[in-house]
Amino acid sequence: MQPQALPGFRDFYPTDLALREHIFRTWRRVAARYGFEEYDGPPLEPLELYTAKSGEEIVGQLYSFTDRGGREVSLRPEMTPTLARMVAARANGLRKPIRWFSIPQLFRYERQQRGRLREHFQLNCDLIGEPGHLADAEIVALAIDAVRAFGLGPEDVRVRLSDRRLLTALLQNLGVAETQVPVVWQVFDKLRRTPEEITAAKLSGAGIPGATVERLLGLARSRSWSDLPGLGPGLDAALARGEPLRRTLESLEAMGYGDYLDLDLGIVRGLAYYTGTVFELFDARGELRAICGGGRYDNLLQSLGGVDLPALGFGMGDVVLGELLRERGLVPEPGSSIDVFLAAITPDDLPHVLGLARELRDAGLRVEYALAPQAVGKQLKLADARSARLAVVVGPDDRARGEVMVKDLRGKAQESVARSAVRERLTSAVGRVG
Repeated sequence: MQPQALPGFRDFYPTDLALREHIFRTWRRVAARYGFEEYDGPPLEPLELYTAKSGEEIVGQLYSFTDRGGREVSLRPEMTPTLARMVAARANGLRKPIRWFSIPQLFRYERQQRGRLREHFQLNCDLIGEPGHLADAEIVALAIDAVRAFGLGPEDVRVRLSDRRLLTALLQNLGVAETQVPVVWQVFDKLRRTPEEITAAKLSGAGIPGATVERLLGLARSRSWSDLPGLGPGLDAALARGEPLRRTLESLEAMGYGDYLDLDLGIVRGLAYYTGTVFELFDARGELRAICGGGRYDNLLQSLGGVDLPALGFGMGDVVLGELLRERGLVPEPGSSIDVFLAAITPDDLPHVLGLARELRDAGLRVEYALAPQAVGKQLKLADARSARLAVVVGPDDRARGEVMVKDLRGKAQESVARSAVRERLTSAVGRVG
């Protein structure tokens, strides 16, 4: 039987890895522009780190086992618990606010589907130690720039923002009973994937009066702050709880990101630890899963690490983002694997090719040559197959004159270059310096 990768896991052939590395480079470049520092942690953690945050029910979604030391452990399904553990260990010595990012590989044993695998890489950015709305705006702006850098505009990606404090206050103001609130959260979390009539039926089935259901649907339809006061009387006190969100929206608009933003009170995020602003980035055509999600989790570090610090952050996975880049034609063309191909005309030229290869590689150039005797024409076909920019042909007559022949394989030109000047000539042409 032909061995295959496990279900939900990926092989990265060179072209696939090139896209992955393009995504990673772009993420790192954008995070650095915001002053974020990269960190990492172990891919294997104590199982209790995840059950303490999400409860025992999460175990069924994990790659967990008992190791040879008798410890209950798990491959990491997310990075936030590791972050909390690391920050707690050195909280007093870390300058606040902490701006950290990582690109971990994460693992979850769950049903695979489009945009969701059993492993993926994820950009995690977290800002710790600052409770104000500017921190919220900063982390949302970073998420927007992390997709803008790939050439995705507001016609490709939408940012939907909400605030759990605001929605909680609105539900209380509308008379939703405490026992009914979890149902509303669940229904709102699935608004985008559920017809409105089914949403209304679920809310009515929870015992919520028809007039209140209609006002709840009005909340769900709102797409800007100016829509909210028009939803009926008596909401002023509840809207005051949304002041941080309003100021966050204003700050993002001042940064020039207004075209990306939609108020969406249906964004509640399924994770219970969020305490304030929550947001998600979506494919504007609505064809893919969420690209990114995050928000404020001011109590999580205290519960996981015993450190009382406000925090917020987001995770952006590579799977959905990669699909979106392919659909929009934004995947870079495969680059050349080498800069220079060296070709020997005769067996006597081979030692000179080998010496030149060492010299050019020391200069930082990517160099290849034939590993078995071949005609020059066949060697140059290999150079074309590798998409080499330049070829250097070493032959007896040129060597006798102290020269080599340099061929520009793109411009279809060639010139004789003194052997003593070939390194400088090639590094200048390629623009690669070791």
